Amino acid sequence: MRILVLGAGGTGGYFGGRLAQSGADVTFLVRQARAAQLQRDGLHIRSPLGDAALDVAHTTAEALPALVAKAPFDLVLLSCKAYDLDSAMDAIAPAIGPDATILPILNGLRHYAALDARFGAERVLGGLCFISAAKGAGGEILHLGHPASITFGERGGDSDSARTQAFAALCARAGIDHLCSPRIARELWSKYSFLAALAAGTCLMRASIGRIVAGDGGAAFMEALHRECLAIAAAAGEPVPDAAAEQARATLTQPGSPLTASMLRDLQAGQAIEGEHIVGDMLRRARDAGIDAPLLATAWVHLQAYSSRREDPAL
Repeated sequence: MRILVLGAGGTGGYFGGRLAQSGADVTFLVRQARAAQLQRDGLHIRSPLGDAALDVAHTTAEALPALVAKAPFDLVLLSCKAYDLDSAMDAIAPAIGPDATILPILNGLRHYAALDARFGAERVLGGLCFISAAKGAGGEILHLGHPASITFGERGGDSDSARTQAFAALCARAGIDHLCSPRIARELWSKYSFLAALAAGTCLMRASIGRIVAGDGGAAFMEALHRECLAIAAAAGEPVPDAAAEQARATLTQPGSPLTASMLRDLQAGQAIEGEHIVGDMLRRARDAGIDAPLLATAWVHLQAYSSRREDPAL
């Protein structure tokens, strides 16, 4: 299986790097400056699961069509931020031949409609990951905690397809914690309902889970946010299993927890955020289903105000 990884930032750099480390045929699609850096320094991973220094294959958008003409790619691993999805689709388009598969591991669900419309639903797997990673000042991949897993599966039809089994075999060889799921929609909704509550709560309160639940009413607030998201999942036909819901609720109300959403870290750094893709889209789904979600609605107003102020500080 020949794999193209869009970008060599925290998430794509980590999973693509681990695959390359194991001997998989991996090429990173990167911008010119990152290509020069990879050519000069290689790809470095700093992780509690083991460091790595790798010489990796890489290409740029300008060189990609010629590379594809020589040897097509079988799988494109897509791990961009949601607000970069349009440019990401443009970048990978030359690699999406008749037999190519796209595995998106973005947060949320909104991207599937755009990917299906552009490339065809039959080419798009369902996927998600759990990892906290970032690109360091020197271009190194900084894995910030022990979790580093990837979940994927067919969104319809054969739940045990050749392409998912081939990728699972590569993950196993690379030592990547992975799940090839026959119920990928359930896995996606389980994560999305948790993440939307986490992002809405920590961004609205500008605080970690531990600080929120330490206050009077804090735990009840996070539980109520999560219940809104669980109701939306159920209305979509993918109720979150009780065990997964309980685990998420425990994480969202854990005393002393330093956990925040990556969206809060982006917000505090004054960067663009995935508010529309995660919180805004969850609220839209609630309204379409006739579900009242006042806490999500409040968080969404807050995130829109932040984005508006970022775009026009004088407003």
